[in-house]
Amino acid sequence: MRLENLLALTNGRVVNTPFVKQFTNIVFEANKVKRGDLFIAFDEQNIEEAVLHGAYGILFEKPTQISDSEIAWIKVDSIEDALKRLLRFRLIEKEIVVYECNEIILKLALQVMSETNFIALEGDIKAIYKTLWDLEDLNIILFSPTLTSRDIFTDIKKMPYATQKESISIMEQTLFETSFIYDDIFYERQLISPFFIPFLEDLFYFFKTLKINFRLRKFTPIEHFEAVFTNKNFEIKEFGTSDKVLIFEKSSSLIEKEILFLQQQASWAQTIYIVPQKNAESLENIKNIITYKNKNEILNILKQHHFHFALIVGADKEILKKPLSSQAQISLLDFT
Repeated sequence: MRLENLLALTNGRVVNTPFVKQFTNIVFEANKVKRGDLFIAFDEQNIEEAVLHGAYGILFEKPTQISDSEIAWIKVDSIEDALKRLLRFRLIEKEIVVYECNEIILKLALQVMSETNFIALEGDIKAIYKTLWDLEDLNIILFSPTLTSRDIFTDIKKMPYATQKESISIMEQTLFETSFIYDDIFYERQLISPFFIPFLEDLFYFFKTLKINFRLRKFTPIEHFEAVFTNKNFEIKEFGTSDKVLIFEKSSSLIEKEILFLQQQASWAQTIYIVPQKNAESLENIKNIITYKNKNEILNILKQHHFHFALIVGADKEILKKPLSSQAQISLLDFT
């Protein structure tokens, strides 16, 4: 890429008068830099190594000392924004179709084996750049705006959703595990809550509609409606081995759906709902709502209440003192 084009696309400015006018590749790891490359300096401590390896340019955002005046030193306000602009321009030339979905569907898509022309996109800007920069034509991309900036793409389509969700037959279930039949195949004791099955059906409908071949593999828990079993001291225990379960949900948009699910599927249980104070107004008609202002209050709230299940919104298991141990699968006979 020519230096003048790079500056125009990134809104960058050269802070010196370099001899170089173009770059061979854009590289993020200093030890992988080769002669002619442009190094993206997320960490300014790696700049000197990149220069020693033959970088023709350094793109940076923090104040940096120029150590080689012959190469280009390019200052931008934000490296992340600069890379988004580069990707946006690059993708205009590609014959790709981009669909947006919610975060749950994307997380499930990442656990499904599919054709190579389908990409479920996630990761930081470096990972996204590496995935998309050399992308071939005729690819289908699925992304979630809550995880990846929409600014990378110019033309975004809404994902088609199933109007009737009947493709998956649930055979047995607990709150956190499901056995189901799909396309005449029995998937036993999958670590996916029945709460997520409608999202999974939407994903399958998307694949069918776009004629994307796929197959299922063993599901693993995603970072939503995450069950953590604890003892009375709130020390983390193996999955299914205690009668106290903390359910962590970081997204406030799912609160009402998850509360309804728990009320329907675990009506026998004593369940409390711990939510940020800012979300309390929309939940005023729901029993057992407890609010907090600061995450540091959550453990004290748990200690002060009797419960079987506690849905904790806006926090994760890091509020507990000990790391999560390896989880064994829970029996399908539990919580029924």
